[in-house]
Amino acid sequence: MTKADIVDNIASATGLTKVETEAVVDGFLATVSEALKEGYSIEIRGFGSFKIKKRKARVARNPRTGEEVFVEEHYVPIFKVSKELRAGVDRNLKAKERAHSEEESA
Repeated sequence: MTKADIVDNIASATGLTKVETEAVVDGFLATVSEALKEGYSIEIRGFGSFKIKKRKARVARNPRTGEEVFVEEHYVPIFKVSKELRAGVDRNLKAKERAHSEEESA
């Protein structure tokens, strides 16, 4: 699913124009990005949380050449999915699998 698909889905569900919806989606993404760049965590209940994690410096290996490469300490954004969303995804996809396997056996 692309950002355009998200905009289309929200626009049809809310009655907003695609231009208005795209502005809202862009604003949301920009707000999340800026907050993470400033070191803030973002929690969206029932969806998940965005946080910043500090990775220690380490020696890695280039998989193509096998050469050792020093990787400096750095920060990375992470997303941790909520228990509710994780359970919903699992439940929904298992139901789809069961329905698909029942169709094949029929």
